[in-house]
Amino acid sequence: MAPESHSSPGAEAPIYLTTREVADLLRVKERKVYDLAAADEIPHRRITGKLLFPRAELQAWIDGDGPAEPAERPAVLTGSHDPLLDWAVRESGAGLATLLNGSAEGLEVYDQGRAALAGLHLPEDDGWNRRSVAARGLRDCVLVGWAKRARGLILAPEVADRVAGFGDLRGLRVVMRQPGAGAAALFDRLLDEHGFTPSDLRPYDAPARTESDAAAAVAAGEAEAALGIEAMARQFNLAFRPILTENFDLLIDRRAYFTDPVQDLLAFARGEALQRKALAMGGYDLGEAGVVRWLSP
Repeated sequence: MAPESHSSPGAEAPIYLTTREVADLLRVKERKVYDLAAADEIPHRRITGKLLFPRAELQAWIDGDGPAEPAERPAVLTGSHDPLLDWAVRESGAGLATLLNGSAEGLEVYDQGRAALAGLHLPEDDGWNRRSVAARGLRDCVLVGWAKRARGLILAPEVADRVAGFGDLRGLRVVMRQPGAGAAALFDRLLDEHGFTPSDLRPYDAPARTESDAAAAVAAGEAEAALGIEAMARQFNLAFRPILTENFDLLIDRRAYFTDPVQDLLAFARGEALQRKALAMGGYDLGEAGVVRWLSP
């Protein structure tokens, strides 16, 4: 029987192959495929603990003498929305296109080679981002700090006096974020910590896809609360109740790191203009900006 993901005529070929499919392709036992991956002799990824093989890189590896040279990535910034980063991309003139789709989806887009860098703020048991990135088995990339951000509750004026913390949200109309967003993952953790279920809240009809969208919904009176960042609460003149400080990091392809668009952004980030803007927006700590937080093998 042919492997499950072998496509029928006209069907789109899968991006990744399984261990069994690679073994069939190479005409070897699956154990040999595991050995090749363990010795880092074959292109592979480890995604949520599962070993997968990128089809394009694998074919290039078969056709050549060793691992394929990765294709040049487009000058695209994907992942989560950060208003300070958004401003810096515009002001620096770096020429980066942006695809803001949340941390988890951005990490997937980056893994597929469709972006040069990704903005992430994925909560973990002992920090932010590093375990999530390492679990992907990514190669030739670096995770660097962009900013630490104050995250908490953005509140409408009519409820600000009676909401001191997350436990006071019961029964309120709350803005949700799209599945896969770092804020959505954090929100689920906070629900568990406080013994809440989604039915304890009244969710706003449509999920907010950016930090500014979440705050704007509260400012417009469409919701009473949102889990957002201090900078957006200030922009919309809304009350803010801090909960924690999160790391917003940039995952950057090693080759793309030295291209003009990425270098222009990073050079701008080292200047005084970004410091002044962060101070004016509020809720940002740039003390660890540019610090390497994780380096791939």
